Amino acid sequence: MLCGALLSAGSMGVGARELAADIADMVEVEVATVGWAGLGGPPVVLLREPGAREVIPIFIGVSEAGAILRGLAGERPPRPMTHDLLGDVLGEFDATLERVYVDAIIDGTFYGMLALRLPGSEALRLIDSRPSDAIALALHVGASIHVAPQVLKAARRIDYEGVEDQVVVALGISVVPATEDLREALGLPDRSGVLVSDVHGPAAEAGLRPGALLLEVNEEVPETPLRYLELVRDIAVDEDARLRFWQAGEVGEIEVPIDVPPRQPMPKLQEDVPGIRT
Repeated sequence: MLCGALLSAGSMGVGARELAADIADMVEVEVATVGWAGLGGPPVVLLREPGAREVIPIFIGVSEAGAILRGLAGERPPRPMTHDLLGDVLGEFDATLERVYVDAIIDGTFYGMLALRLPGSEALRLIDSRPSDAIALALHVGASIHVAPQVLKAARRIDYEGVEDQVVVALGISVVPATEDLREALGLPDRSGVLVSDVHGPAAEAGLRPGALLLEVNEEVPETPLRYLELVRDIAVDEDARLRFWQAGEVGEIEVPIDVPPRQPMPKLQEDVPGIRT
């Protein structure tokens, strides 16, 4: 019924509200990882705003946290979960989720919208949504995510803690801890760094591949995935990220912009790189 309602909704959806912010003012962000709001608090999704010296946390539910982590890792369960199912249904009807908006925060509750384009229609159709569901769906189908300035400002006041041993994404590069088992399986050198488990966008175009060991970000060593996110976060908006990495027995260097790269629908971990799972 939910899928049918989405596909038959009017231009502003069924019982929908209007966007609480101007689309032109919204900021595109990259989903980095999932953490926790303070000690023992609810889960939050951590968003990277290019050029900002901090990561933006937004409250989500436990099941949505799992869906977002699966999306970041490029994993699909044997049978489709809710967000997988909805993404598949949209594709079956040739409907495109082009954008997700997180446009308001009222009394501590975040509000979001899906921006859908239906076959034969020029106008985008806006569907009211919880941001956690919208973000999980966006990761599945490759839609961009945009946040209102007032939401970014309010969310910065939320205390959060990251999780050290899970996947982190920044600059279109997914990284995980380089464990001893993975080092042995992939023949990695005995050097500090994090393992690249997936890559898309400018970094992939520049030659970075899954299975590489990321050694430096602007001459600083990312010893953990969260440290990698911190190093990317600290890069000024008018600078590029200088990445040094070990790959296929050689050390290489590339420079990539810190803009949010376009996402791909449910990127899969490379099957020819053994042992990389998060």
